[in-house]
Amino acid sequence: MTSRVVVLTGGSSGIGRAAAHAFAARGDKIVLAARGLADLEKVAAECGGQALVVPTDVTDRAQVDELAEAAVDAFGRIDVWADTAAVVAYGRFEDIPPDVFDKVVTADLLGPANVARAALRVFRKQGRGTLILSSSLLGHVTVPYMSTYVTPKWGLRALTRILQQETRDAPDIHVCQLVPGSVDTPIYTSSGNYAGFVGRPPPPVDTAERMGDAIVSLADRPRRSRSVGLANEFVEAGYSFMPPVYDALVGPLMRSFGLSRRRTGPDKGNVFASKPRVYGGPARYGRAPVSAAALAALTGAAALALTGRRRLKRRTTA
Repeated sequence: MTSRVVVLTGGSSGIGRAAAHAFAARGDKIVLAARGLADLEKVAAECGGQALVVPTDVTDRAQVDELAEAAVDAFGRIDVWADTAAVVAYGRFEDIPPDVFDKVVTADLLGPANVARAALRVFRKQGRGTLILSSSLLGHVTVPYMSTYVTPKWGLRALTRILQQETRDAPDIHVCQLVPGSVDTPIYTSSGNYAGFVGRPPPPVDTAERMGDAIVSLADRPRRSRSVGLANEFVEAGYSFMPPVYDALVGPLMRSFGLSRRRTGPDKGNVFASKPRVYGGPARYGRAPVSAAALAALTGAAALALTGRRRLKRRTTA
């Protein structure tokens, strides 16, 4: 299917920007939405200047509804709606100001809910359409210092599953979930921070372009869920099958690999308002040393957990 109408919320940077490039290369009609007009216009120019730009805050239901109306008014329909909009605030739960925690949860859970509501309303009228919600590996496991992000991603995973159940009566309406692992995007340099150190994507790190291609693939061939990340299966296996070992290791490993050595003071980041995006920073910040014993323990635990998971799968499918 060519020349689709694609709405991208969160289209100003990171995975959304990469998806915009990929859809534009296919000749699709793009509607770009995010809070920051300047960044949206940059992405539109990168896509050939043909994209429709609609500044939108997904936490504002009225703005999301207006975005849907603008897309339909401009192009007559919406074929694909992919939502990658998200914000983050690092820090221990008790150190994060309540208003910051509430705002991140609102953006990362109620924002996608607003998107889903608007998209499904259009899809029901058309009788078809594909909604792609960007979840995360952190919607399947937990890590310290990211309660603001993990909490709504678990909720989004549940919402996506429910929407898949509730659209079974409409075989041409698809609800898909992208589950990225660690991705190098500007979300780390833009995030709120109460952890003392700038966050960074822990290795192995994928590119935003790989995730953008995965979104296009889901639009081409919808499926319920697609996990993209070299370590996703290992991390989920360790979390599910060896929780005591996982809980013992995840804190030190998060401090070593999920937080850089670049210090930062308490900062709300882009949680409440858009900020200019900075590319290529956190993935290059130095890491704290981690002991060989901890890495060996993690590797062994992951291998055992993954073996157990695969054996369980074989038993249940036999």
